[in-house]
Amino acid sequence: MHRDHATFISALEGLQKVKLTFFSKEDGRTLVSTCAPMDYGPSRRARDKSYRYHLWDYDSDDVRHTLSLLPRQIESIVATDERFDPSEFVTWRPAWFHPRDWGTYS
Repeated sequence: MHRDHATFISALEGLQKVKLTFFSKEDGRTLVSTCAPMDYGPSRRARDKSYRYHLWDYDSDDVRHTLSLLPRQIESIVATDERFDPSEFVTWRPAWFHPRDWGTYS
Protein backbone atom coordinates (compact mmCIF):
# COMPACT_ATOMS: atom_id res chain seq x y z
CA MET A 1 0.00 0.00 0.00
CA HIS A 2 1.11 3.54 -0.69
CA ARG A 3 1.47 6.09 2.12
CA ASP A 4 -1.38 8.12 0.51
CA HIS A 5 -3.72 5.11 0.43
CA ALA A 6 -6.23 6.74 2.81
CA THR A 7 -6.36 9.82 0.55
CA PHE A 8 -7.02 7.60 -2.48
CA ILE A 9 -9.85 5.71 -0.75
CA SER A 10 -11.43 8.90 0.62
CA ALA A 11 -11.35 10.50 -2.86
CA LEU A 12 -12.77 7.33 -4.44
CA GLU A 13 -15.67 7.25 -1.98
CA GLY A 14 -16.22 11.02 -2.17
CA LEU A 15 -16.03 11.23 -5.99
CA GLN A 16 -13.08 13.63 -5.80
CA LYS A 17 -10.42 13.95 -8.47
CA VAL A 18 -6.81 13.61 -7.38
CA LYS A 19 -3.48 15.02 -8.53
CA LEU A 20 -1.33 11.97 -9.09
CA THR A 21 2.45 12.16 -9.31
CA PHE A 22 3.86 8.90 -10.65
CA PHE A 23 6.70 7.33 -12.57
CA SER A 24 5.60 6.46 -16.09
CA LYS A 25 7.43 3.40 -17.40
CA GLU A 26 6.23 4.27 -20.90
CA ASP A 27 7.65 7.82 -20.77
CA GLY A 28 10.63 6.96 -18.56
CA ARG A 29 9.98 9.94 -16.28
CA THR A 30 7.76 11.30 -13.54
CA LEU A 31 4.41 12.74 -14.62
CA VAL A 32 1.61 14.61 -12.87
CA SER A 33 -1.98 13.92 -13.95
CA THR A 34 -5.48 14.77 -12.85
CA CYS A 35 -7.24 11.47 -12.23
CA ALA A 36 -10.39 9.86 -10.89
CA PRO A 37 -9.64 7.02 -8.48
CA MET A 38 -11.43 3.91 -9.73
CA ASP A 39 -10.31 0.99 -7.58
CA TYR A 40 -7.59 -0.65 -5.52
CA GLY A 41 -6.98 -4.32 -6.12
CA PRO A 42 -5.18 -6.85 -8.30
CA SER A 43 -4.89 -6.34 -12.01
CA ARG A 44 -7.31 -8.40 -14.07
CA ARG A 45 -4.99 -8.17 -17.10
CA ALA A 46 -1.42 -8.38 -15.82
CA ARG A 47 0.27 -11.67 -15.03
CA ASP A 48 1.48 -10.12 -11.76
CA LYS A 49 -1.61 -10.03 -9.52
CA SER A 50 -0.11 -7.56 -7.03
CA TYR A 51 -2.52 -4.92 -5.75
CA ARG A 52 -2.51 -1.74 -7.82
CA TYR A 53 -4.12 1.67 -7.88
CA HIS A 54 -6.52 1.92 -10.83
CA LEU A 55 -7.31 5.44 -12.03
CA TRP A 56 -8.94 7.25 -14.93
CA ASP A 57 -6.39 9.72 -16.32
CA TYR A 58 -8.05 12.91 -17.59
CA ASP A 59 -4.72 14.22 -18.91
CA SER A 60 -3.78 11.14 -20.95
CA ASP A 61 -2.73 11.72 -24.53
CA ASP A 62 -3.35 8.04 -25.24
CA VAL A 63 -6.56 6.38 -26.40
CA ARG A 64 -6.65 4.33 -23.18
CA HIS A 65 -7.15 6.61 -20.22
CA THR A 66 -6.73 4.02 -17.47
CA LEU A 67 -3.69 3.77 -15.24
CA SER A 68 -2.96 0.68 -13.16
CA LEU A 69 0.02 1.48 -10.98
CA LEU A 70 1.92 -0.44 -8.37
CA PRO A 71 2.40 1.48 -5.12
CA ARG A 72 6.15 1.89 -5.80
CA GLN A 73 5.38 3.78 -9.05
CA ILE A 74 3.41 6.46 -7.19
CA GLU A 75 5.13 9.45 -5.66
CA SER A 76 2.01 11.15 -4.26
CA ILE A 77 -1.79 11.26 -4.34
CA VAL A 78 -3.37 14.59 -3.40
CA ALA A 79 -7.14 15.12 -3.28
CA THR A 80 -8.54 18.14 -5.13
CA ASP A 81 -11.78 20.07 -4.67
CA GLU A 82 -12.93 18.99 -8.13
CA ARG A 83 -15.51 16.20 -8.34
CA PHE A 84 -15.97 13.54 -11.01
CA ASP A 85 -18.96 11.62 -12.30
CA PRO A 86 -18.41 7.87 -12.85
CA SER A 87 -20.59 8.06 -15.97
CA GLU A 88 -17.67 9.92 -17.61
CA PHE A 89 -15.72 6.68 -17.90
CA VAL A 90 -17.61 3.62 -16.60
CA THR A 91 -18.97 1.92 -19.71
CA TRP A 92 -18.91 -1.67 -18.43
CA ARG A 93 -20.67 -3.62 -15.71
CA PRO A 94 -18.27 -3.00 -12.83
CA ALA A 95 -17.02 -5.63 -10.40
CA TRP A 96 -15.03 -3.39 -8.08
CA PHE A 97 -12.68 -4.73 -5.42
CA HIS A 98 -13.26 -1.78 -3.06
CA PRO A 99 -16.94 -1.26 -2.15
CA ARG A 100 -18.45 2.15 -2.80
CA ASP A 101 -21.77 3.94 -3.30
CA TRP A 102 -21.67 5.14 -6.89
CA GLY A 103 -25.32 4.36 -7.57
CA THR A 104 -25.73 2.33 -10.76
CA TYR A 105 -21.94 2.43 -11.22
CA SER A 106 -21.33 0.56 -7.97
